[in-house]
Amino acid sequence: MQYWLFKTEPGSYSWDDLLEDGVAEWDGVRNYTARNYLRAQVKVGDLVLFYHSNANPSGVIAVARVVRDGYPDNTAWELDSDHPDPRSTPDKPLWYMVDIEPVRALTEPLSLQAIKAIPDLADMVLVKNARLSVQPVTRTEFEMIVALGGIDI
Repeated sequence: MQYWLFKTEPGSYSWDDLLEDGVAEWDGVRNYTARNYLRAQVKVGDLVLFYHSNANPSGVIAVARVVRDGYPDNTAWELDSDHPDPRSTPDKPLWYMVDIEPVRALTEPLSLQAIKAIPDLADMVLVKNARLSVQPVTRTEFEMIVALGGIDI
């Protein structure tokens, strides 16, 4: 099993939206590094720190689980989608997505500011490259954040 952090703006897709949907596509990723993770490394059963960005405060609010491996992101070739990319086609997909389901909300959401203040988390990708929307997390980092968030997974 691997661990990840997925970022979303709550105005676009929130934890409450995922709870309502039950299972959702993690689509619209338009960064090559993040795409590569979704295409080849994020796998069914992996756990995800669900992160609200551009929130007050931004931070990890929950845990989700991957329920479908990477597959072509069809929103790229849907011109009326929120994030079309005419370079991507069904025959030659450029972007990928996975499906996730909710596991559990943190009792105490952990803000980016709080994460940055923890010396043992100083090497997290989130701390070093906060803009990346899909990023790997070590097991130790995941377990620490979940524990600080007041839950046990």
